[in-house]
Amino acid sequence: MTQIATVERIIDADHAEISVPRKSACGHDCEECAGCGVTGAAVHAKAVNPIGARPGQKVVVQSSTQKMLGIVVLVYLIPVVLFLAGYLLAAFLTASVAVQYTVAVAAFLMGIGFAILYDRHLRDRGGLSFTIVRLF
Repeated sequence: MTQIATVERIIDADHAEISVPRKSACGHDCEECAGCGVTGAAVHAKAVNPIGARPGQKVVVQSSTQKMLGIVVLVYLIPVVLFLAGYLLAAFLTASVAVQYTVAVAAFLMGIGFAILYDRHLRDRGGLSFTIVRLF
């Protein structure tokens, strides 16, 4: 996955801190929409800096697409799958709709909890790995 980033600071001879604009489905074309009023947030990350980019420069960074897809599956798919599994399991065990939805919501919340714990684990290990490939 290739993205545009800004070098914020130099960490050491081989690494820099970068700021990557967070992408969303709306595209942040606020002049056209004026719906949410939210400006694009940025994610700060550590990147390997083999080209010697300096603070303030716009750069092209590359990250592992496979790792990114794995994170997307954990964050979005697992809670939904657990919701459905909880609902179906409760449906086989009881006829009470209230119990079925309670079990489904509890399973969904467990999936969200797992995603939060995984995010903290990933952040402690350094998160996604970015490599600066060239100046923009």
